[in-house]
Order: sequence, then C-alpha cells, then structure tokens
Amino acid sequence: MAVSQNIGVPWIMCQQDDAPDPVINTCNSFYCDQFTPNSPNKPKIWTENWPGWFKTFGARDPHRPAEDVAFSVARFFQKGGSVHNYYMYHGGTNFGRTSGGPFITTSYDYEAPIDEYGLPRLPKWGHLKELHKAIKLSEHALLKSEPTTLSLGPSLEADVYDDGSEVCAAFLANLDDKTDKNVVFRNVSYHLPSWSVSILPDCKNVVFNTAKVGSQASLIEMMPEELTPSVTSPSKGLKALKWDVFVENAGIWGVADFAKNGFVDHINTTKDTTDYLWYTTSIIVGENEEFLKKASHPVLLIESKGHALHAFVNQELQGSASGNGSHSPFKFESPISLKAGKNEIALLSMTVGLQNAGGLYEWVGAGLTSVKIEGLNNGTMDLSMSRWTYKIGLQGEHLSIYKPDGLNSINWVSTSEPPKNQPLTWYKVVVDSPSGNEPVGLDMIHMGKGLAWLNGEEIGRYWPIKSSEHEKCVEECDYRGKFFPDKCLTGCGEPTQRWYHVPRSWFKPSGNILVIFEEKGGDPTKITFSKRKISGLCSLIAEDFPMVDQAPVRKGGSGKSAAHLKCPKNTLISNVKFASFGNPTGKCGSYGMGECHDPNSTLAVEKVRLLQLQLYKWVKNHR
Repeated sequence: MAVSQNIGVPWIMCQQDDAPDPVINTCNSFYCDQFTPNSPNKPKIWTENWPGWFKTFGARDPHRPAEDVAFSVARFFQKGGSVHNYYMYHGGTNFGRTSGGPFITTSYDYEAPIDEYGLPRLPKWGHLKELHKAIKLSEHALLKSEPTTLSLGPSLEADVYDDGSEVCAAFLANLDDKTDKNVVFRNVSYHLPSWSVSILPDCKNVVFNTAKVGSQASLIEMMPEELTPSVTSPSKGLKALKWDVFVENAGIWGVADFAKNGFVDHINTTKDTTDYLWYTTSIIVGENEEFLKKASHPVLLIESKGHALHAFVNQELQGSASGNGSHSPFKFESPISLKAGKNEIALLSMTVGLQNAGGLYEWVGAGLTSVKIEGLNNGTMDLSMSRWTYKIGLQGEHLSIYKPDGLNSINWVSTSEPPKNQPLTWYKVVVDSPSGNEPVGLDMIHMGKGLAWLNGEEIGRYWPIKSSEHEKCVEECDYRGKFFPDKCLTGCGEPTQRWYHVPRSWFKPSGNILVIFEEKGGDPTKITFSKRKISGLCSLIAEDFPMVDQAPVRKGGSGKSAAHLKCPKNTLISNVKFASFGNPTGKCGSYGMGECHDPNSTLAVEKVRLLQLQLYKWVKNHR
C-alpha cells in the first residue's frame, strides 16, 4: 500500500530486518557501525543515534558522554555509513499531557546537544560540531571509494577510503575500552586513546580524535526569581500577591458518569481525555467493630495496573502510591480512618503518559484490579466486585478553569495566604513576566504532583518526586566501553524534574495567569520562576589535541592546540580563572593543580587576564 502511493522518495522502516524491497531497513541504536542492510542495493542508514536518554519520574538522570557519541558516529562512517541522524538533537518539552512512557517526564531534554531550553549543551554540542567538520573534510574520499579494512593489532583497525588517485581518507580506531595504544599507519606513528577514533582526511594528519574534547564546556545555573504580582495594593501602593483558590470534591462531582459492579479499565474509560478517573464506593461500619474500641486502624489494600493513585476516605487523603518507568503496576497498603456508620471511599486513579512502544501495548491498560480492607471483625472485606460509581476527570478540567474564557465558571476564594499541603486544590495567581530574555523554568520543588498552565497554555505534568538516595550514582562518567541507559546515572536522592519549561512566547509583559492544580498537597507560596543562564565557561586543552579549524590538511603546516572561550550573546567576561599548565585535575567548575605544574604559566595568564579586565571595564563604560 505504501509503495503504491508513488511518493517519489524511498520508504524506510526502522528496526525492521525483514523490510521488503524496495523499502530500506534502517538502524536505531547507540551504535550502528556493525549494522548491515538486508540487501546490498540498500544504503546503510542510521535513523536514530541516541545521544542521551529520556528520564522517568522517580528515576535517576542518565548521561551519555560526548566522547562516546562522537565515537559511535565516527565508527559508523568508518564502516561505510551513508546517512546519519540524531534522535534527539533537540529533545524539547512534552507540554501538556503529551509525554509517553508511561512515566516519562515533562522534560524531554534527552541530554541532547541542544538542551530543552534551546541552549547548546557544552561540550557535547561543540565536540560533535568539530566531528562533523572532520567528516566533511573527508567527504570526497567517502563518496568516491569503498573502505578497505586493515588490522593494526588487537582491537586496533584502520579503514581507508582511497580511490587510487590523490584523494584519501582514513579512520583509525582503538576498540580497547581500557588501554591507550600507539599504532603505525603508513609508516607514521599515531597515539590512539582507548575507545576512540582518529580521523585523517588526507590519510596523514589527524584533525579529530573522538576522545579528545577541546571544545568549551559550560556551567548552567537556574537563577530563581520570585513571582511578581501584576496587581497593586491601593492602600500601600505596594504590589501584593493575591491567590485565588478552588478545592475539588474528593469523589463524584456533579452527576456520576456510570456505575457497575467491579472495575473498569482506566484508559478504555477516559479515552485519554484526562489523566484522572474516580472510583468511588461506600461501606457501612458497625458500632461493635473492635478497631473503634481500641482506637486502631483497619488497613486499605489496593492493587492497580498503573500508573498512580490517591486514596481518600470521607474526603480525607489517606495516602498515595504509584508504579515507575520500568514497572507500571503497584500495590497500596495504608492504615485508614473509618467511623461508625457510612464511610465514603474515593480512589483517584491517574495515568502518567501512555505506553508508546513494545508489542501489543494497546492491551496493557491501567487502573484498579483489587480493593480490600483488613482488620475488621469479619476479617478481610473484599470490595473488588462491589458497586462502584465512576466519574471521568476533574470538575476544574470539565469547566476549563485554566483557560482565560473558563476562569469565571467557578467561585474562586481570594486570599493572600493560600492553603498549604491541601490536596485537590486549584491555585490561580496573576504575575508579571520574569525580567530579562533568558529561558524560563517553573520551580515546583515545594509542590506535590499535578498540572500547570500559563495563560491557558499547558506547561504540563509536574511531579518533583525524588529518586532513591540508596541507588548507585556516579561522580564522573567513564566514556570508555559500550554505553547503555543505566551506565552513567546521577541525581540519587534528588527530584527527577524540578524545573518545568515555560516558553517566553507564552508570557505577556504583565497580567499573566498562572494556574496550578495540586493533587496531594504542596506550598504554592514557594513557587518561583527560574532563568536558565550560562554562568561560566571552561576549557581543557592539551598539546596533542587535534584542531579541525587549524588542520594542516586545510591550511598547510602543523596545527596548534588552542582553547577558545566564547560567551553567550549580549554577555561579557567578568572574570578569568586559570587552574594549571601541567596535568590539571577535576572538571569544569572545579579544575585544580595536578602533580605537575609550571609556576610561570600562571603569571603569563594573569597578564592576559589583566588586559582582558581593562577591556571589559572600557566596554562597560562606553556602551
């Protein structure tokens, strides 16, 4: 059917080894150098090179080093690759409820070369830019000839593109993930760091090595800025932050959608029109129950296919539970407060993005599968086949109270001191736009879980849930060896996502309406905007670092290593710190002297720094 459309360009199928002719099967992976199309008439195409990995709520942060990404790309072209594509080069944001997974965060930063906020991720962005310059220098040889593979020793190989004329390019690879090696290629000795590829566009001079990162690195900070109200107090002439509050009913609001014995599937019921589905029922507790006399508590036991749950009894939150990115089903077990007589049980089931990969994923489903209460006189009460009443979504959602034209559809309660740690609460506040023009994030570290909007635009799900502090994290990533998503993780004991991207284009100069729906309780007075800034730049350079821009193959002579630091647009260098000339230690932001240091080098750099500071002062005074 697809081919019969005669669209004029080839069809491709990712990760489909048996794609029929003329459809081209392609590779998606961290490495595709060993991939071979299923026909010699098909080009070798890498449709998804994953330069990072996505994050899931409650998990640690994955990182893929720039050296390894560059290694994978160089190896692909070394082994005859035709077309290469990054997934993602810029991941961006899953605004609204568009994230998949389930449990994928609202941020889809992906540790991509361009970060979620549109800033270059350095040094990854710069290192890959230099890599592609080097490959571009080899373009003619790559297009005119087929590679010839030469063994240079154990785990060492060269691939040479030579068309028999003077056009020649070579890739030298050290596949050993522990040991640096010296190799001889065409009677010349070359040093190859472990797990690296050197590119020689003329088969003589190295212009790039994947393990030697000479591009500048950056320090990124999220600079907080308190919410500034757009209203002015007439009595004092001072700006006062005024909050409007609306509290949802825990359970059925308005008229129930339907009732039935037993449970329905969450996703089949909501049709993904909302994250929320209420399961409600009631029980009668006799006055002779022992737990009433002993002032003890029965235990509520719930099993769910996913993804998350808040349990309410008689309008009071009893507890919450959720699955995670690797296992959606979960169990809830918590003591609950029951009274003699009728007790209303309202269970708010939630999805956190829908599954979007894997076989038969449309059958996975979500929602409750079992509800029981232990600790009653008659033992365990199984409510799974009881009469359950259902309501899809929230009242505030139904009335669109987050949109400008729906704000007045309910009666907000105005206050300068909004309630804290209160579940099922909508908050509305009118604020000015943050100062400056830097990208903006909404800091939700002091909130629980919910949704956020600005001027009717949905920022998305927020959930600053922390990863376990007992899991394994690393201080520094070792780029050597095969990468996998759990190889290099950070952020143990920290929120998976604290800041939530709010595009500058969504802001007006003033009168911006920020609406928050908080599911389980937080402190809205501590919500702030944060501006994403590059606060510092660093570079580590060595005399044997090849430089593409100064490559002998382009300019003649021998190239020299150089560090280039360039501030972002409309910013100036305010200070320069020099660590060492020798073998400095540490990483960007914490460089220090190693065991070897030339004391005279500091004085030379200080002279340059003094001239730079004088220039800075002059520019500042003559703007």
